[in-house]
Amino acid sequence: MSPINLAIVGVGKIVRDQHLPSIAKNADYKLVATASRHGTVDGIQSFTTIEAMLAAVPEIDAVSLCMPPQYRYEAAYKALSAGKHVFLEKPPGATLSEVADLEALAAKKGVSLFASWHSRYAAAVEAAKDFLAKTEIKNVHVIWKEDVRHWHPNQDWIWQAGGLGVFDPGINALSIVTHILPRAIFLTGATLEFPENRDAPIAADLHFRDAGSMTVHGEFDWRQTGKQSWDIIAETAGGRMELAEGGSKLSVNGELTFSAPEEEYPSLYRRFAEIIKAGKSDVDLAPLRHVADAFMLGKRKFVEVFHD
Repeated sequence: MSPINLAIVGVGKIVRDQHLPSIAKNADYKLVATASRHGTVDGIQSFTTIEAMLAAVPEIDAVSLCMPPQYRYEAAYKALSAGKHVFLEKPPGATLSEVADLEALAAKKGVSLFASWHSRYAAAVEAAKDFLAKTEIKNVHVIWKEDVRHWHPNQDWIWQAGGLGVFDPGINALSIVTHILPRAIFLTGATLEFPENRDAPIAADLHFRDAGSMTVHGEFDWRQTGKQSWDIIAETAGGRMELAEGGSKLSVNGELTFSAPEEEYPSLYRRFAEIIKAGKSDVDLAPLRHVADAFMLGKRKFVEVFHD
């Protein structure tokens, strides 16, 4: 099979850090064009709009959309309408409704749509899922705390309505939780902390349960300094399971049972090629539904102003 002619829309930090190296190492792809208001890639045709790119490079087979979620729907709609497969950076959109509409359009056009959740592809996630499937889960504690000034410096879009605020990293935790737990969970209560000068939250405290007695407590915070925390801890009949460092390490009762190098974005691109070849889509909206539920059900607490 010939390589998939791929284009990228939105050339920013995540593209340079993750997408470009992953594409370069995957023989299933050939990067043929980019569209971005500011960024370019050396040696690749560059355009300032997706419309100009699609018109000038008709041989494009697939498009990776890496702009902020508030602006992704329009670009995805244009790419799908042109018969292109589409890779959506996380979160897949600003609302559930627009992603559902894109999924329907992809089906109508006979192309693949991929809602990518990179944290699900962290090294130890599948091992954690296998462990939890074989035991009784009593409760789960999710601690996702990081320093926004380090990871998202001067990114104003992330503080705007639709930018998700602390749920931008928090949705990574939810993407793992919804994948590794054997039963569905639903939100029972939440408190969202909004800086007085921002439209998106800087912290969130979430409480979930399943249809039985299992509970999940999530703590998301963007004000952490020093060591960053990306941990999921489950108390089970089989012992205490700790999925640490964003899903890269798994321990049971304090003993490290699984650890491997990061392969999240290479795995995403392998999955994208797989669904294109199979003629299907992969659009799981469970993580985004939980975020929407938090905004719907959560109590709002205003806290001190925040400046980068």
